[in-house]
Amino acid sequence: MSNMAYRVMKKNLPGAYTFVLPTMKIVPKIMITKQKTVGIRVPDNTICRMLVEGLGNPIVTTSAGRANEEPLASAYDIDQIFGKQVDEIIDGGDVYPSPSSVVDLTSNHPEIIREGLGDVSGII
Repeated sequence: MSNMAYRVMKKNLPGAYTFVLPTMKIVPKIMITKQKTVGIRVPDNTICRMLVEGLGNPIVTTSAGRANEEPLASAYDIDQIFGKQVDEIIDGGDVYPSPSSVVDLTSNHPEIIREGLGDVSGII
């Protein structure tokens, strides 16, 4: 990881950002894109961070929902759709899906791929 990428991530995480970085050998192959990049997100959500800390590993996930449908916001709705397919559902209150800002840090200059909840004005 470049010094620039490290500084940008340190300043903005945890938060509503997904940072795209070049892959390294420690990244599992299932997570690597055709572009040889990986997206890293550290949400500002206590439950998520405590779960990762307790597991001792990152979580690979997407929003809860079906393809081409809005992500689900409540534990009740998730249970109704996926309850028999998952082991646990943690009800931390409703989460209204809002996309993170996606920032490409694979070159010397950050590139904003998507503006979302994270303020990107101080990144570029």
